Amino acid sequence: MSRWPFYIVDVFAERKYAGNQLAVVRSGQSISDTEMQWIAREMNFSETTFIMAETPRDGGYDVRIFTPGEEVPFAGHPTLGTAHIIRNEIAPDITGKVILNLKIGQIQVTFNNDGIAWMKQIEPTFGKQFSAEMLAPVLGLEVNDMDPRFPIEEVTTGLPHIIVPLKKLESLKRARVNRERYFELIKNTWAKPVMIFCPEPHEKQNDVSVRMFADVFGIPEDPATGSGNGCLAGYLVKHRYFGKTEIDIRSEQGYEIGRPSLLYLRAAERSGRINVEVGGKSVTVAKGELL
Repeated sequence: MSRWPFYIVDVFAERKYAGNQLAVVRSGQSISDTEMQWIAREMNFSETTFIMAETPRDGGYDVRIFTPGEEVPFAGHPTLGTAHIIRNEIAPDITGKVILNLKIGQIQVTFNNDGIAWMKQIEPTFGKQFSAEMLAPVLGLEVNDMDPRFPIEEVTTGLPHIIVPLKKLESLKRARVNRERYFELIKNTWAKPVMIFCPEPHEKQNDVSVRMFADVFGIPEDPATGSGNGCLAGYLVKHRYFGKTEIDIRSEQGYEIGRPSLLYLRAAERSGRINVEVGGKSVTVAKGELL
C-alpha cells in the first residue's frame, strides 16, 4: 500500500473535539475502491473522504466519500471538511470558494470571514410520506410524540432522509432505534437514514434540535449531518414550519452522544423552487500518514 497523508477534521464544530469527525485522505488515483472501503472502516468515522486529484478538473476537485459500510454520492460534513483541507493544505491561495466534484455533481463551498463555510445543496426533492404508527416503533417512541401538524416524509438534497417531526425535546432525547424494525422499514423506502427533530433546543440561542440514525451505513447515530439538515431546511420551508417561505436558523445536533454540533441553515422558496444552503465551521485536529 502507498503512503497517503491524511487529516482528522471536526466539522460543524464551534471548537476542537466537538462536531462530526472526518478523515480526509490525499490519495490521488493510486488507490482502489476496496482500499478506500477498508480505510473508511478502519477510521470508523461517519465518513472518510478521498481527494482523488490535487489539481482542478472543470473547476472542481475530484472527491469520493465512504461510510464504514459503503460509498455515498453526497454527504454534508465531508463536503465542508474536505473543502477546508483543500483550502488550507492543498491550495492556500484559494480565498472565496472551493468546488468539489462529487458523485451527485459539483458542490460549491463558500468561505466567510466569520469562519463559517457554506455549501449550496441541490434543490430538494420530496418522496413518500409515512404514518406516525409506522415510525413510532422504529424509534422506540409513542405516536403522541410525533407532531401531527407536519408529515413524516422522504426528502433529498443529494442523500435521501426520512424527516420525522417531534413535539418536544424530551421525546427527541428518549428515542432509541429498534434495529430490527428499522431494517424492516427501509426494505421498501427510497431514503435510508432517519432524521428526527423538534423545536425545543438544548441551547436557547438555537432554533431546532436534531438527531440522525443510519445503521444501514454503519452509523448508529451521527453527530452532525449536513445532508440531512439540508433536507430538513427544504422540508421546513415547503411545509411553512415557521410560517414563512424563508428561514435562517441554527440547528443543533450530537448532544445525546457527547459531540455537540452546530449547523447553520438557510433556505428560501422563490417561484416554486427551494434553494438550500448549509453552513458550519471546521477545525483540523490531527494529521498523519497511512502506511
